[in-house]
Amino acid sequence: MNTAIRKAVFPVAGLGSRFLPATKAQPKEMLPIVDKPLIQYAVEEAVEAGITEMIFITGRNKRAIEDHFDKAYELEAELEAAGKQKLLDMVREVIPKNVNCMYIRQPQALGLGHAVLCARPIVGDDPFAVLLADDFMQGDPGGPGVLAQMTAAFAREQASLLGVQDVPRENTRQYGIVSTEPFAERLEKVNGIVEKPAPESAPSTLAVVGRYLLTNRIFSCLEKIGKGAGGEIQLTDGIEALMQYETVLAYRYQGRRFDCGSKLGYLQASVEIGLQHAETGAAFAEWLAQRESAACGKSST
Repeated sequence: MNTAIRKAVFPVAGLGSRFLPATKAQPKEMLPIVDKPLIQYAVEEAVEAGITEMIFITGRNKRAIEDHFDKAYELEAELEAAGKQKLLDMVREVIPKNVNCMYIRQPQALGLGHAVLCARPIVGDDPFAVLLADDFMQGDPGGPGVLAQMTAAFAREQASLLGVQDVPRENTRQYGIVSTEPFAERLEKVNGIVEKPAPESAPSTLAVVGRYLLTNRIFSCLEKIGKGAGGEIQLTDGIEALMQYETVLAYRYQGRRFDCGSKLGYLQASVEIGLQHAETGAAFAEWLAQRESAACGKSST
């Protein structure tokens, strides 16, 4: 097995129905957090982790993602003619020159497992990452990103990894939930995984979130499992089958996650990144403080 992860799969064919009407004509992955779309943050996280092959599993109405990572000849020409070098550099640096972007159309929305399976012709025999762009992930300040943490752990352990975090028990029905036993620092051996269990039947509160490192054996497992919950091919079921052949580890990442597939998580990420933004962070923080002060003044009258 290769010891380095160089390929990443981005399943981006979903409808984004929770953000309608905003996603009626644009992909949810193109919704901006301040001045960059969600998908760019995910790609930057993968680049930081040393990944150079970006594989997007797309569907209808997803052309904007391809355009975003493509060369924009007319825009660059206009910026160059106007002498707007800073903006020109920003546009040209959306994707590093050593990174390749590839696109595969998922013909039907048959689930996350099916989307991953669609990547098999490009991934081949290599281990690979899966990133769900609407899970916006940040490493601790000054530390590595979540995927970089996971690729370092993969290099040591040579085993499939699932990014995990504890969630409130009442929220287990929103996630794949794992049962585990101790293994190493920040790592636990996965003994079982259940897709969206009811709180009273969940084996734990340790939830799988949108970062995976998988060996290529997952493809044969996904081919064999057939349709699961919701009539879709579930990645969770594929991982459960994979555990029959090899060790799967849960990785408790260092950092924060915002569920940008939900309106509340998206708003929270927008505020947090807005406060961190080099250009507008200080002014935004001042505005928030003034707003809070004004609100407190009103409540005391």
